[in-house]
Amino acid sequence: MPPIADHPLRYAMANELHARPFPAVGAPSRAAFLAIKPASNAAGRDRGADRTHLIDLLDRFGAQHPQPDATHYFGKIGRHHLKWESHTEFVTYTIFGEGVADQPFDAATFSIFPQDWLEAAPGVRVTSALIRIEVADGDEGIIEKAREWFVPESLAISRVIENDLVVAGDFRIDHAGHTRFAVFARPHVGNRRVGRVVQRLCEIETYKSMSMLGLSRARELGPRMAAFDEKLTGLLEDMRGSDGDPAKVLQSLLEVSAEIENTIAQTSFRFGATVAYEKIVNQRIEVLREARFEGRQTFSEFMMRRFDPAMRTVNSTKGRLNAMSDRALRAGDLLRTRVDVERSAQNQELLTSMDKRADLQLRLQRTVEGLSVVAISYYAVNLVLYVIAPISEPLGISKVLMAALATPVVLLFVWLMVNRIRKHME
Repeated sequence: MPPIADHPLRYAMANELHARPFPAVGAPSRAAFLAIKPASNAAGRDRGADRTHLIDLLDRFGAQHPQPDATHYFGKIGRHHLKWESHTEFVTYTIFGEGVADQPFDAATFSIFPQDWLEAAPGVRVTSALIRIEVADGDEGIIEKAREWFVPESLAISRVIENDLVVAGDFRIDHAGHTRFAVFARPHVGNRRVGRVVQRLCEIETYKSMSMLGLSRARELGPRMAAFDEKLTGLLEDMRGSDGDPAKVLQSLLEVSAEIENTIAQTSFRFGATVAYEKIVNQRIEVLREARFEGRQTFSEFMMRRFDPAMRTVNSTKGRLNAMSDRALRAGDLLRTRVDVERSAQNQELLTSMDKRADLQLRLQRTVEGLSVVAISYYAVNLVLYVIAPISEPLGISKVLMAALATPVVLLFVWLMVNRIRKHME
């Protein structure tokens, strides 16, 4: 029996589930993270330029190239390991190295990325981060280091993965332009577990930064939405009055509605992406399984206080735009109904006027018919007189008497003939 045929995408889809393995990161070690995206139209960017930029970095270390059309790569470059991923709007680079610098979060760690290579990037930096991984047998000294390395009022620190690790960060950008994270791993924790936590921290920072692009767009829309609202309110007030021309008001309403729909079309991708990124941030924090560390705020609490209000603003802006669109649509329907009613009234008046004119025409027609009977009868009587003239003389009947006798007969005959023709036509 021949084997059953596989779906053409079966292996590709199955392999996609295993395409982005977590890195194995030991302690102590360090990591440098970078996320790049084009300044505009990131979803439609030239992905070939991303691949060329990656290959340029790999060639500097003589590393193996990725497969054609690859969306991820993991390999060794020099004494470090590189993890590269291509996403819908951005690409990320994470470099892992053994050991930690003498000076915590030394900016020289980021020099693993060559300066000229950074300048040739096909996009701009969304975020970058330095991650320090240390071994911590207990909790002693962790809070002191966190206070020294991070801004106290923004510090978020928590136990994660059943107290196997302690993570800390403040989501602030330091003087070198990087966000900082610290990971304190228990001695028994495996490298893959550490790698998963480091990867989650990078994802939280990346998707948090991408989500905040939606907040910036929402703030930009504030004045425009206020103008839309003012125009709509004014048009609705005009609808209430009876002096304005409904057709002109409807035209103005259609223009405002078109502007609103155009704004929704321009922002739908960004707001939709923001919602998706927000869910990823919350999901990545949830899988860390946080527990409070010495009464300090956790990552989830930090996001609840600082990140969630921004996302609510984006959702509110999106909802307000949709509400204004619905409002303009309802107003347009009402105004079109009013215009239709007024046009129906005008049509009724026109039909009434036409009916009056038709009645007048009918009366004139009947008058003309009466006159036509007289005219036809006049000529018919003359014809009759000519026909019966030879007979009237022998009988001694005068022409006047003959005309008097023939006229009623001719009139009756003509009237009957005209009446019959009219009935036949009707």
